Amino acid sequence: MSPGQSLMVAGARNRGFTLIELLVAITIMALLAVLSWRGLDGMARAQAQTSQRADEVLTLQAGLAQWKVDLDALTQTPNVNSLDWDGRVLRLTRRTAAAGDGLLVVAWTRRMDAGGQWLRWQSPVLRTAGGWKEAWSRATYWAQNASVEDRAREVRVTPLEDWQIFYFRSNAWTNPLSSSNGSPEAATVAAAAAVGSSPVPDGVRLVLTLPPSQAISGKLTLDWVRPTLGGDKS
Repeated sequence: MSPGQSLMVAGARNRGFTLIELLVAITIMALLAVLSWRGLDGMARAQAQTSQRADEVLTLQAGLAQWKVDLDALTQTPNVNSLDWDGRVLRLTRRTAAAGDGLLVVAWTRRMDAGGQWLRWQSPVLRTAGGWKEAWSRATYWAQNASVEDRAREVRVTPLEDWQIFYFRSNAWTNPLSSSNGSPEAATVAAAAAVGSSPVPDGVRLVLTLPPSQAISGKLTLDWVRPTLGGDKS
């Protein structure tokens, strides 16, 4: 090989990347970066959605558990309504967690000004008949047009499209609003309500219609059975 040929080979070996080669390499790296970012973004979105769905399920479970706790703690005190459903709000009078500490008025409703949310409201601890009457009436007003103070005492459970309540009496599930059917039991219930008290039904059926946007959608039915005289199991 001549000296001139040796210089040409050495020059070819020392030649760097051309501008076109650099642009192609940068373009490929940019495409890989975009694809990687989209993959990471998709994973992050999926993880966030899974976490949101899990939170919705846990919140619904907590709300249903609280529903059962409220019904289990129903009190049957003379001249005090234990349970009342008017088609809009379910009001109940229950014992506090500490026996003998007083009573609570609890209300459940679905209010449109809250975006169709299923809500729970609870009064302060009540120790007088006057305090109970005021809280019982206040629960009705809260379900229709809640004040700022009442909103501070409410808890949002889950969005609902609709909800229904049924009572189990005389071995049948019936609509509480159609109890006045002339039967002896209906007369007993009406008489009890007239003197300011109402008997607790043998069971309460809750039917929730959950929207498609929720982790659990469609109709959900939960039955509660009145605890026996021997214990507080339902």
